[in-house]
Amino acid sequence: MKALLAALTLVPLIATGVLLAGEPAKVDRGSRLFFDQGCHGCHVVGKAGTPIGPNLSHVGAKYSAAYLARWLRDPQSQRPAAHMPQLELTEDQVLALAAYLASLR
Repeated sequence: MKALLAALTLVPLIATGVLLAGEPAKVDRGSRLFFDQGCHGCHVVGKAGTPIGPNLSHVGAKYSAAYLARWLRDPQSQRPAAHMPQLELTEDQVLALAAYLASLR
């Protein structure tokens, strides 16, 4: 019974991407990727970065990790008029960066 209750509690969290965003190792890796890949050259997070593109300090409050991963894979398919370049990221990098961005609230 406890296992069923735990599973039913986790389903909405998985569906909303909260668990993905809460994985500390993935979020930490995504934070490093944000700077290693040069994202801070166009975006601000907190006090770091350059305000050319949108400020991402609270992007996780607006978008889920799943949406952010789709955006990172192909920004033009999400918003054709966006000035975001196509990134050359591995799937693991996309998921880590999405987890980090989703954690920014």
